[in-house]
Amino acid sequence: MSARHLVVHGTVQGVFFRASAEQEAGRLGVAGWVRNRADGTVEMVAEGDDDAVEALVRWAHEGPRRAEVTGVDVSDREPEGLSGFVQR
Repeated sequence: MSARHLVVHGTVQGVFFRASAEQEAGRLGVAGWVRNRADGTVEMVAEGDDDAVEALVRWAHEGPRRAEVTGVDVSDREPEGLSGFVQR
């Protein structure tokens, strides 16, 4: 079990990034949340199986088709036992 905190930079708002992240997390079985931030970035917390979390982190570096990701800040965090994945 691992958990990561991500901040995704670039053209990531208004391109269905949050909805796509929710869908991808569901496909991978990852719990957590995703939200837009006032500075134009997208923030995400992902936790679950190590391989699944890493797959979602890799996905975040590309995002959905219309996104233009220029960078992703990733940090480890303690798992909280989250369930489901939601947009905030």
